[in-house]
Amino acid sequence: MKVFISYFSLTLCLIFLLEGCKKDDARAFYPPVDTYINITLVQYNSLAAPGGWAYVNGGLKGIIVYRRGTDEFIAFDRNCTHNEDNSCGKASVSSDNITIECSCDGSTYNIFDGSVTNGPATFPLKGYNTSFNSGNNTLRIYH
Repeated sequence: MKVFISYFSLTLCLIFLLEGCKKDDARAFYPPVDTYINITLVQYNSLAAPGGWAYVNGGLKGIIVYRRGTDEFIAFDRNCTHNEDNSCGKASVSSDNITIECSCDGSTYNIFDGSVTNGPATFPLKGYNTSFNSGNNTLRIYH
């Protein structure tokens, strides 16, 4: 009986281990980010008021920064999360300014939190931490 339980336990462990290695669950490697931008510079003038957004260099395929409020910013990597290793999967803000779209697969994400609004993507966009210094209008984007 003990041998049966040992084999059964080993089989269950192997099943869980193999299930965790499926390609669909693999996430892309995101390089370290620690970027500072001055939002008063002309290339970031769209961040001057809440509701504005801008593209910033960094991350895997670039970063989207969105200004939620007076001192509140959020940032997401532009790498689409469905088939993340696909070179054409670069997310962009759509013309409605509240949706982020993937150029390859048509997935859409909410600009307020990066969550998936329409698949085939199942993972949200990779988010970055932000810290705003209103004294010198500098935004730090990091993780």
